[in-house]
Amino acid sequence: MTIDIAGSTEYMKPIWIVDDDESIRWVLEKALARENLATRSFANARDAIAALDRETPQVLVSDIRMPGDSGLDLLAVVKERLPALPVIIITAFSDLDSAVAAFQGGAFEYLAKPFDIDKAVELIRRALEESLRETSVESGPADTPEILGQAPAMQEVFRAIGRLSQSNVTVLITGESGTGKELVARALHKHSPRASQPFVAINTAAIPKDLLESELFGHERGAFTGAQTTRRGRFEQAENGTLFMDEIGDMPFDLQTRLLRVLSDGHFYRVGGHQPMKANVRVITATHQNLEQRVRDGLFREDLYHRLNVIRLRLPSLRERREDIPILVRHFLVQSAKQLGVEAKRMSDAALQFLCSLELPGNVRQLENLCNWITVMAPGQTVEIKDLPVELSQEQGGGAHAPSVPPAPTAAWHAQEHPAMTHHGTVHPMPVQEGANGAAVHGSPEGWLHLLEMQAAGMLASGQQDVMDVLGRQFESTLIRTALRHTHGRKNDAAVRLGIGRNTITRKIAELGIDGAKDD
Repeated sequence: MTIDIAGSTEYMKPIWIVDDDESIRWVLEKALARENLATRSFANARDAIAALDRETPQVLVSDIRMPGDSGLDLLAVVKERLPALPVIIITAFSDLDSAVAAFQGGAFEYLAKPFDIDKAVELIRRALEESLRETSVESGPADTPEILGQAPAMQEVFRAIGRLSQSNVTVLITGESGTGKELVARALHKHSPRASQPFVAINTAAIPKDLLESELFGHERGAFTGAQTTRRGRFEQAENGTLFMDEIGDMPFDLQTRLLRVLSDGHFYRVGGHQPMKANVRVITATHQNLEQRVRDGLFREDLYHRLNVIRLRLPSLRERREDIPILVRHFLVQSAKQLGVEAKRMSDAALQFLCSLELPGNVRQLENLCNWITVMAPGQTVEIKDLPVELSQEQGGGAHAPSVPPAPTAAWHAQEHPAMTHHGTVHPMPVQEGANGAAVHGSPEGWLHLLEMQAAGMLASGQQDVMDVLGRQFESTLIRTALRHTHGRKNDAAVRLGIGRNTITRKIAELGIDGAKDD
């Protein structure tokens, strides 16, 4: 699932910056303003704590050492009042031990001074995604994304959601990766008696084993090194609401025992705690794995499996609902265009029919990534088959199990008129400057770097394993071919211009199968 930050800014609360250094506040304010993100700054922790009585931020960024109350004091207050609020701690390298302690005590992440401003903005954006992913009581059920589908297989899913609408029963959602299991979990919550209460999601495969227990059940102050404050876990955060645990099949075996106890008697203990906590939570789990096989392999507790498998809801793959591809494509193209502030692309009938014939092993997630690629890369407003990524044609020609080979860089990557994304999400031509020899030089790397990011995202979503090797070979091949064209095929001259040795370029030309090179 993706979070539409660009489309949510008008409803987003500001990012709070707490630092006694005015220059740090100023730099962060300006960088976030370029991203169209609202900020509010405080010179000390005391003022920020007082402001929490009147309003709350979307993300909080705080220095660790300030006159008066420290950043750790502020963190403790925030985690007591707003346990789900992401807090980023700024620290000097000499304070890294304190920063690690803050991280273990509930901080989202820390920034070590001096920090790179682009990395800081990227980290804040990640914290925003985490903040927006949590559906709280205040956000209300209207934020639940719509599930699209007219195919009979999806109608069965909708009917099941309807039948479960007034139930608090435990549900196990199964299906391939990318089929939309979290969307269905949110729909089950939205249409349940708990709709006005929190929906809390956690991916058990994405959290290190050593931290997962604390994430789920919370911990007491002093429970382990660095636990400087009591922290509420996801079960407490979801009290009276719904807890969605994705990739439940990857849960460590010893934690499965603790989860079984909660499902059995509704009680649990914080890490380091001695007082039983009562959990009034509806549990929804999801997995793309075969849990029955994992039970047979001794990797998953059979008694926990039966506790979770009260109602099983299987999501169909995109191959089982091809008739939904046209409406999904139209939806994602409109959504992607809205994020970038451009006019939505249209698919020709032939291109749409071609997409409907593909296997798309990454399912709806892969289709969404493809529509993002089309919005950025495809020339013109009407998209034809020839405008689609090359690997899609290779995939169709090779059958369902053909390896997904990404396209070689095309002229569109280098053309002067190709659009590049700016910080503000609008599309403008890439600036072109005159080089020393009069040749056109692109003035900003942001355009091709974004395209590289999109290409990598699509490959990763499709399950390809050798992404670094494939893209690295394409990158090297493009550089060497371009240098050889520039030097009229003179290999040694090209090596000098690229800043590599003669033996290196000779080896690379042979490895990459590049023709047209000659000795100087």
